[in-house]
Amino acid sequence: MAPQHQIRADYDARTIVVYQAYAPAIADPALSAGRFVAPFSFQRMTWIKPSFAWLMHRSNWGRKSGQERVLAVRITREGWEEALSQAVLTTADPAAVAQAAVHVQWDPERSPRGAALNHYSIQVGIGRHLIRAFTDEWIVSLTDLTPQVRKAASLLQTGHAARAQRLLPPERAYPLPRALEAALSPGR
Repeated sequence: MAPQHQIRADYDARTIVVYQAYAPAIADPALSAGRFVAPFSFQRMTWIKPSFAWLMHRSNWGRKSGQERVLAVRITREGWEEALSQAVLTTADPAAVAQAAVHVQWDPERSPRGAALNHYSIQVGIGRHLIRAFTDEWIVSLTDLTPQVRKAASLLQTGHAARAQRLLPPERAYPLPRALEAALSPGR
């Protein structure tokens, strides 16, 4: 049985894919530049999610206002683990959370149809003190998944869940160093 709190992601030896949804006004310039540029805000926390299904739930398959474009953001594993090493669980002492460069929260993972599952997915908030490292050093590539998202959503709506599932990115357990795993586990 898989652990209740486990990072599941699309990754390779050097990179991990996280997902974000934005309005076209932010997504289009970012895709053109290959990294986030204005009007992306460098002054506020940005949340990254390695769970595609969770972001589909959050963005209503790219249909929520301001979240119409779904991006796969491939970042270095070194950057990912650097962010996690500076993370504080959002359930920690409020003073520690307020001072943290990175916030981590665990939310129920979602099925493609949006049902809550019995295990949790990590959400990572990169604060303004690390956001330039995220945008300028960690990002390897940005990919617009919006057409794939629209097709999968249409297949789900028309009762073709198996065909929709084939369009979802593959995700498997991400091997965290033990110290990070312990630090990010709720209830410790």
